[in-house]
Amino acid sequence: MSALQKAPIQRALALAFAASAAIAPARLSAQAAMLSATPPLAAVSARAAVPYGVGEELTYKASFGGIPAGTARMRVDGIETIRGRSAYHVVFTIDGGVPFFRVHDRYDSWIDVQTLASLRHRQQISEGRYKRTTVYEIYPERGTYEQGDSVHASVSNPLDDGSFIYAIRSAAIRVGETRRDDRYFRPDRNPVVLTGLRQEAVRVGAGVFPATVVRPSIKANGIFSENGDAQVWFSEDARRYPLLVKSRFAKFSLTLSLESVVPGVGSASNTVSETQ
Repeated sequence: MSALQKAPIQRALALAFAASAAIAPARLSAQAAMLSATPPLAAVSARAAVPYGVGEELTYKASFGGIPAGTARMRVDGIETIRGRSAYHVVFTIDGGVPFFRVHDRYDSWIDVQTLASLRHRQQISEGRYKRTTVYEIYPERGTYEQGDSVHASVSNPLDDGSFIYAIRSAAIRVGETRRDDRYFRPDRNPVVLTGLRQEAVRVGAGVFPATVVRPSIKANGIFSENGDAQVWFSEDARRYPLLVKSRFAKFSLTLSLESVVPGVGSASNTVSETQ
């Protein structure tokens, strides 16, 4: 297969987590829990309880149509100050490609530690000769976001591509449950839906885990389109790691499989919880 033929493979891998991050759940009725209502894992003064900690790093192996497509990583880099507000700095990177077509993409998100709303999102794309850097400044208190000199309407308590996957982990979707939300910071992409399908054990490079399988769909084309058949396996321990992603993209199968975990500070345990 030529480098040009493999280019969609690498681009699809980058889309996989960008899209998976954009599949926010929400309540189906007034009684359903909001994404911002996280399980009481560990209360930290002036911070919302979350199922992740600073220093956590998840590493994934990717394949597209059965062809190795690179490595992806999700990392909680630290807590930084954005416009006077403390924020988790989370990073998603992807590295892969072939000798004459390399992919080095990076997605940064800053998440308010109290409200868990997005404050800033940056995309640095390097795919072959294509290069792009885009920064979104997100203002929850104004209900707007800025891209360069342009100001756009947003939503209340917004989430971006990178912060959504962390919100989904906190949501603890259960089998038979369906959640909808309009929290994606670009309103034209809403609503997004998550449906809990079943429970089963799943084997990945990081181990064998009991998991809840969730079907995401989003009002857009791509990995998690409304017409797709994507499924995501979330661990059933306190950390709710995204263990496995399977989908179909451009008539090919896409798989992201968790290879290793570095727990963050404040994790529920010092090791990954897996079945024996």
